Amino acid sequence: MFSGFKQSLPQISIFHHPLSPPSIQALALLRNALSSPYPPGKQSAPPLEFDLEVVETKPPTPDQLKTILSYITPPRSTAPPALSAFLSAHPASPGLGEQPQSLKGIVSLAEQNPNVFKWPVVVDWIGGRASVGDVDGVKEILEAIRRQRDGEVKQDEVDQPKGWFS
Repeated sequence: MFSGFKQSLPQISIFHHPLSPPSIQALALLRNALSSPYPPGKQSAPPLEFDLEVVETKPPTPDQLKTILSYITPPRSTAPPALSAFLSAHPASPGLGEQPQSLKGIVSLAEQNPNVFKWPVVVDWIGGRASVGDVDGVKEILEAIRRQRDGEVKQDEVDQPKGWFS
């Protein structure tokens, strides 16, 4: 009876900087996935459906960064990702001993000098996926949405909480 409430569009946010080439490329990928067949080479495929929020030249809030940090899984590591995941290799970026030790510090540094922040940050809030400064990560998010759309992942598996009730 209420199964219609479970069906919701993925909520994708991109924290975008217009002077960052990876950010420009990621935004183009997201917009093309909404307006053109996806995957791109398959003309019979429909576009993907998701809500896209573009946040321009503004980093995520500390609370958003905390959530994003929980979504990031470093390859071949069981340790939680470091705050340095949000900092670029730009010459103005602080060295290891000078890096902020809090999420508020990361946001403050990014607001003072956007070049030190790793753009773009793309987040699938419902799917629990994120990509920081990586266009390939954006492609992985889009591919996960496509697999869900095409029925390769059961909706029940996506929406079920893991823990007490599973």
